[in-house]
Amino acid sequence: MKHKILGQLEFDRIQEAVRSEAVTALGQKLAGRMRPSSDPDKVQQRLDETADGATILRLRGGLPVAAVPDITTSLKRAEIGGVLDGTEFAGIVRVLRTVTAIDDFLTDLHENVDLRRVYQMQAQLTLLPGLLRELQRSIDEEGNVTDEASPELHGIRRRMHAMERDIRERMEGYTRGNSAQYLSEPIITIRDDRYVIPVKAENRGRFGGVVHDQSATGQTLFIEPQAVVDLNNRMRETQVAERQEIMRVLTDLSAKVAPETDGLRTDASVLGHLDLINAKARYAALIKATEPTISDAGVVDLRQARHPLIDQHKVVPNDIVLGGDYQSIVITGPNTGGKTVTLKTLGLLSLMAQAGLFIPVDEHSTVKVFSNVFADIGDEQSIEQNLSTFSSHMTNVVAILRDLDKDSLALFDELGAGTDPQEGAALAISILDAVGTVGAYVVDTTHYPELKLYGYNTPGTTNASMAFDGDTLQPTYRLQIGVPGRSNAFEISTRLGLDQTIVDRAKLLISDDEHDLNNMIADLEKERQAAAMTDSDLQEKLDEATKLHGQLQAAYADLKMRQDKELQAARDQANKMVADTQAEADQIIKSLRKMQRGGANDAGVIDAQTRLHQLHQDTPLAKNKVLKKARNTAALRAGDTVKVLQYGQTGTLLKQQGNHEWQVQVGIMKMAVPESGLEKVGTPETEQPRTARTHVQGAGSGPSTTLDLRGQRYAEAMSNLDKYIDEALLANYPTVTIIHGLGTGAIRNGVTEYLKKNRNVARFGYAPANAGGSGATIVVFR
Repeated sequence: MKHKILGQLEFDRIQEAVRSEAVTALGQKLAGRMRPSSDPDKVQQRLDETADGATILRLRGGLPVAAVPDITTSLKRAEIGGVLDGTEFAGIVRVLRTVTAIDDFLTDLHENVDLRRVYQMQAQLTLLPGLLRELQRSIDEEGNVTDEASPELHGIRRRMHAMERDIRERMEGYTRGNSAQYLSEPIITIRDDRYVIPVKAENRGRFGGVVHDQSATGQTLFIEPQAVVDLNNRMRETQVAERQEIMRVLTDLSAKVAPETDGLRTDASVLGHLDLINAKARYAALIKATEPTISDAGVVDLRQARHPLIDQHKVVPNDIVLGGDYQSIVITGPNTGGKTVTLKTLGLLSLMAQAGLFIPVDEHSTVKVFSNVFADIGDEQSIEQNLSTFSSHMTNVVAILRDLDKDSLALFDELGAGTDPQEGAALAISILDAVGTVGAYVVDTTHYPELKLYGYNTPGTTNASMAFDGDTLQPTYRLQIGVPGRSNAFEISTRLGLDQTIVDRAKLLISDDEHDLNNMIADLEKERQAAAMTDSDLQEKLDEATKLHGQLQAAYADLKMRQDKELQAARDQANKMVADTQAEADQIIKSLRKMQRGGANDAGVIDAQTRLHQLHQDTPLAKNKVLKKARNTAALRAGDTVKVLQYGQTGTLLKQQGNHEWQVQVGIMKMAVPESGLEKVGTPETEQPRTARTHVQGAGSGPSTTLDLRGQRYAEAMSNLDKYIDEALLANYPTVTIIHGLGTGAIRNGVTEYLKKNRNVARFGYAPANAGGSGATIVVFR
C-alpha cells in the first residue's frame, strides 16, 4: 500500500493507537511498522495472532508481558567483546524473567485453552535458567552489583562496613559531650564522599583536619577532623578496590552472556511480537471490534460497520456490501450526509483487516484481501503546482487507472466534479466504465443525476444513497444500498420559507423524466425502510441471542475449571496448616507444662507463651487469596509502620514507587518492596512525626530493633542500653523493644528511669501480653 493512501485514510492514527497499548520498546516499534498485506495467508496468520490475544485477554486478562527494554544494542556489544554495564544486565534479567513467566503462563494455559498461533511462538523461546540465576545473584533490579557477585567483593564491602563503623564511632564523639557546643548541629554528614561535621566558623581550629565545604552564609564549615583523616583515606582506597572488583565482575558476566546472544535475541523478538499481539487485542476491546472472515468469493460484507476514529456514542453504523452481484457502487445524497465517511470507513477497515487487526463491525462480517487500495478523496487543489480542484482530482485518477488491477479497491469522492456538470458526468461514467473493464472494485460518490441512471442500467453496478429525513430535513447518515438518492431542494426551500409560487415555477422547469425518477426513488425508499426495519430487528435479536449463548458457555466452563482448582488447592493448604499448627501447639503446651513442673524462670515461660500466641498469626497464610485480598484493602500511606514479610522486619513506608511497589526504610536501609510483601502493623494515633535526622547511611545492616538485657548485671545492662539507644537513634528507627525480663525487677526499673530521662524518647510502655508483657518495654522515639 502506498504511504499516501495510508495517510488519506488515517491508518497512521490507528497505528499510534495500537502503539500506545504496547509496553515493550520492541512492541512499540513493531506497532509503528505495521502495514497492510496483500497476501491472504499472511493476513490470516496475523488475524489468528490477534484472535489468540483476544482469547487470552478475555480469559486471563492478557499475556504477562512486562515492560522490558530493547536489548539489541547490548547483545551486539557483548558479541564483539564489549563489557556491559549494570543497567544493561538488569535489562537482560528482565527479559529472561519475562520469558520464564510467559513460558509458565502458556504451559498452564495449554491444558485448557486452544490457540491458533501463540503456542508455536512459545516453542521459539529459549530458557536460560543458569544465566538468569547468575545474573540475579550478581545484579539487582537497579543494575547495581550485589555483595554476592564474588567472594572478593563481599570481603571488600565487609571491610568498608567495618571502616564505616569505626569512622562513625570516632565522629559520634564530636557530636556528644563538650565537643557538641562547637558544632552548628550535633550531626554527621558527608562531603566529597568523606565524613564531616558542621563546625561553627569561629571554632574551626578546635578539631584540626580538612575543610571540605561551607554553608551559604559562611557561618558553618564542614570539617573532616584530623583524627579520622587516615580512616577516610583507607576508606577511599577500599572504594577504589571495590570499583576494580566490580569491573572484573561485569567483564566476567559479559563473557557469559556472549555465547547466548542468539537465544537472547530470539527471546527479545518473540516478546516484542507477543506484546504487539497483546496491544492489538487491547485495542480491539477498546473499539469493540470483532474478527472478520476472509471471503474466498471476494465478497465484502461489513455488518454495522463503524468508523474507528469517530466517537462510539455518535457514529452511525452501516451495512456495506460489495462484490458478488455488483462490484461498483454509486452513492448519491445531500451534502454532509455521510457519503465521504462511508468511503473512508470501507477503505480504512479494509486496511486494518489486512494488517491483522480486528475491525469495528458485527460478527460474521467478511472482507476481501485487496492487492491495493486507491483513494481520491478531498480537495487537493495546489497553488504551488498551479492545479485547480478538477486538475488535482484528474491527476490522482490518472495515477489510479495506471496501477489498477482486478483485485484493487478504488474509492472516488465526487468523481468528475469541479468542471461543467455535463462534461463532468460524462467523464465520470467513462472512468467507471474503464474501472469496470479492469474488473476492480469501486465506490463513487456523486451529485450527478446521470450517474443514478448509470447505476441502474449498468451490469455489476448498483445505486446507494445516504438517507434523509423529510420531516426534520436532516440527514440520518444511514447507507441505503439499491436506492439512489433524490434531490430534496424543493422541500428544504419550502420549509425554509421560500415563496411557494417560486418553488412551483421551479418544478415546471425540470423535465417529466426527472419528476418520475424522483417519485420512483421516493417510493423505493419507503418500501426499503419498511423491509429494513423488520429484517434489522430480527437479525439484531438473533445475533444477541447467539453471542450471549456463546459467552455463557465459555464463562461457565472457565468458572467451573477455576472453581474446582481453587477449591482443591484451598483444601490441601487448609489441611496442611491445621496439621502443622496442631503439632506445634502440642509441642509448646508440653514445654509449658514441663517448665511449670520444673520451676522454670520467667524468661523461658515468656518465650514459650509468645511462641504459642504467634500460632494464630497469618504468616503461614501469606498465600491465602482471601486473607491477601483483605490485607491489601487496608490503604497504605507514607509514614505507616509495616512488616516486611520476606525478612520479618518492621520498617516505615517512605513513598510509593509504582502501582504496587513501595520504598521502605528498615533500619538504615531503604528497599523497594512489592505491596503484596507488606503487612500494615499500624501507627498509634498519638504518635507525632519525628524530627528528621541527618545520619550516615552505610551499605550494611543497622542494629537490631530488639535489645535483650536478660542475664546481664545491672551496670553492664545500663551501659549496653545507653549504647543501643544511641545506635537506634543514629539508624533513625521509629521504635524499638527492650527485653529485660521480670526477675528481681532491678533492670526493669533501671530501664524505666533511663527512658524517663532521655529527651529523645517520646513514650514507652510494657509490651502486649502475647509479646512478653511486663518482661519487655516498647520505646517510641520523637
